[in-house]
Amino acid sequence: MAAEEAGGVGRSPACLCVLCGLPAAGKSTLARKVLRSAALHGWRATVVPYDDLIPEHAFQTRAEEDGGVLQEIHTEWKSHRQAVLQCIEQFLEKPQLLAELPVSCQIDSAAWQQCIRALMQPEALDHSQAERAPLLFLLDDNFYYPSMRYEMYQLARKYSLGFCQVYLQCDLESCISRNQSRPEPIPTEVILEMVKRLESPNPQKNSWETNSISLNTTDDLSKCDIQRVMELISSALSNPLSPAEDNTKQKEADRLKCATNVVHQTDQACRRHISEAMKTARENQVAPKHMKSLAAQLNESKATFLHNLRRQLLQEASFTQEEDIDVERVVKRAVDVFDHEKKEILLRIMNENN
Repeated sequence: MAAEEAGGVGRSPACLCVLCGLPAAGKSTLARKVLRSAALHGWRATVVPYDDLIPEHAFQTRAEEDGGVLQEIHTEWKSHRQAVLQCIEQFLEKPQLLAELPVSCQIDSAAWQQCIRALMQPEALDHSQAERAPLLFLLDDNFYYPSMRYEMYQLARKYSLGFCQVYLQCDLESCISRNQSRPEPIPTEVILEMVKRLESPNPQKNSWETNSISLNTTDDLSKCDIQRVMELISSALSNPLSPAEDNTKQKEADRLKCATNVVHQTDQACRRHISEAMKTARENQVAPKHMKSLAAQLNESKATFLHNLRRQLLQEASFTQEEDIDVERVVKRAVDVFDHEKKEILLRIMNENN
């Protein structure tokens, strides 16, 4: 749907502002300060706090085997995040459906009503002013993977909205200390795990993250910090994104190029693993006939594995160069799976040799 068809939003500029960083980095504090500044600017603004919208049970995990490797998988977390995105999109399309959440919505209804109440009835504006007032969503979440932020970028581009990101950079010790002083602190282990996963906005790597700034929030936020954020949002409101053109052929070419790159790098890594396995077998004095069988089985396993990997990558809907895939991470995961197969083959051959 074009921006001009998006209900009341089409008559005024709108912006999605992503606030990302570690837990207790100061995102909620920044959001409150920006809300006050937005009111002075005559904007309709609200905070979308993921922690309030998504129920706690959505973050529970279960153990699941993936290619022989046991991993912790989130059970409902992704679907709840999609529900938040769905609610924002419905509001963008039809703001008048304030009281109606999408069917089977998985977010807290009361928390969502609170989010959009200020957008519909800003206290400082009369009705005519409100319709023309810029609209601002402050998205308050960790957003530790670029893919999470990219979903918001896609939504902004779909409706020709402004888009920007603020990364709150705070040292680990300060985050842990602040978290522990909260009424309901999250486990420190969660923050430590988040440090390992957090990928801050990187405009050099992801062109769609160009409109981003970083704030050092180890100390208190300054007036200059708030001014920088307001200038960033003002720029985003003045320069909305253009809807994506239909470039299916280019996407397919990019997908093929990226998949080929991943398979090539995985092939090189698998060859090294095979060499290591052959060396281990020689050191354990495996008989020549078993060495020959080991080499054949390992190479056959590698060929089948790479064939399946390539097919999987080409079929994966999200695997496109546009999303700036982390090739190194994809290769590492693939090689870990092959390494498990290699060890099983090596162990079987060595048992036969004995």
